[in-house]
Amino acid sequence: MKITTHNALTPETAASKFAALGSEQRLAVLDVLVRAGSEGLPIGVLGERCGISGSTLTHHLKILAAAGLVTQSRQGRSIICAGADYAEVRALSDYLLRHCCADARCATENPNG
Repeated sequence: MKITTHNALTPETAASKFAALGSEQRLAVLDVLVRAGSEGLPIGVLGERCGISGSTLTHHLKILAAAGLVTQSRQGRSIICAGADYAEVRALSDYLLRHCCADARCATENPNG
C-alpha cells in the first residue's frame, strides 16, 4: 500500500485555495461536505443541504475541485457525488497554524523588560 503525504503548501498554492473559499456559497458547500464524511453526498442531497441548485452548484463544485478541496464522481457528463478532500483541507488548516504562537511572548517574561 502506498501512503501519500502532502508537502507543506506554498504561499501561492494556499492563496489559490483560500481564493476558492472566497464565496459564502462555496464555503457552505465545503462545510456540508466535511460534515458528510468520507463518502461525500449525492449532488441532489448536497444541493438541498446547501440551498443551492443546478448550474450554480456545478459552478461552485468546479472551482472547489480545481482548488483540490473536493473530489467528484462522474457518470458521463453528470456529477453524481462529491466529497471533501480531507488531506487538502487539513493541509490548508496546517498552513494557517504552522507558526502558531511563534512570535508570542512567553508568559513568564517580564513585560516591563
